[in-house]
Amino acid sequence: MTVTQDMLQMLDVLCPMHVQLDAQGRISHAGPTLQKLYPDLALSGQSFLDVFEVSRPKRITDMQGLLAAAGQKLHLRKRLQPLTGLKGVLVPMPSIGGAMVNLGFGISILDAVSDYDLNAADFAATDLTIEMLYLVEAKSAAMEASRKLNLRLQGAMIAAEEQAFTDTLTGLKNRRALEHILPRMVKDCTPFGLMQVDLDFFKQVNDALGHAAGDAVLQHVARVLVESSRDEDCVARVGGDEFVLVFHGTTDVEIMGRIAERIISEIEKPVPFRDSFCKVSASVGIAMYAGCGETDMDQLLSDADTALYASKHAGRSTYRIFDPQMRESGPLAG
Repeated sequence: MTVTQDMLQMLDVLCPMHVQLDAQGRISHAGPTLQKLYPDLALSGQSFLDVFEVSRPKRITDMQGLLAAAGQKLHLRKRLQPLTGLKGVLVPMPSIGGAMVNLGFGISILDAVSDYDLNAADFAATDLTIEMLYLVEAKSAAMEASRKLNLRLQGAMIAAEEQAFTDTLTGLKNRRALEHILPRMVKDCTPFGLMQVDLDFFKQVNDALGHAAGDAVLQHVARVLVESSRDEDCVARVGGDEFVLVFHGTTDVEIMGRIAERIISEIEKPVPFRDSFCKVSASVGIAMYAGCGETDMDQLLSDADTALYASKHAGRSTYRIFDPQMRESGPLAG
């Protein structure tokens, strides 16, 4: 039986990715969708095995090999870029010594639609490929919507956590954040320097000029503390006029002393407020954690607090580094 023009037109509609091969394995007709895979090459007249590489069954190198694989699933790919993978099945046509091969994309369909700008008109109306593409597109849209929702939820959670750990007036960490950070550093045996800063004469500013003036002072102090620390350090406001700094990896006494002196010097600079100037000073207590030894957050804060009261007893506007002997004398009121 020969293939008439009417039959080829019918196959173009029903199997738009078919090819007709002659007895020598040359393409005598190609379906319209298959031809779109080779926009710059006319398939008719080309050797099928020059256009497509058969990977399975193996060792197919000529028309006889193709005919021997009749009825089996063929695994092929284009020999020209892009090297799209294809599946196929061959049916012999004894009357002409040739064959019909119907091809499909299989799992390569998603890339193929993009690579060759394919649409519904390029597939048979009964081909489930279109339904699959719609399902994939719907799933992708749902997954994208879900991804965006998750990102918004994560952003909201991060913002909520950040807000929960932030002092609203100064933008510094708060006590809750400190209680989250310090125990973890102790558990991980991370050495750090702990500095407690308490403002002197802050109550007088509030009493004389009002709480707005006090807020201006606290914001000024916050800027000083941030500028005196690094990104990896922690600066927290833990009370009305009480601050704690955690210097990651810093346990050198001289370095901590120089930082304390700078903080005290900067805090003592008058803070302009309306037509007046607010004047406060700072007392500083320092404790060290070397990264080993039995201790906890409460003990370290207590040590820094003890050193702080020692600096107040020494006349304020100074710093003291904790010494175990300070515990014996107990807190010293300033």
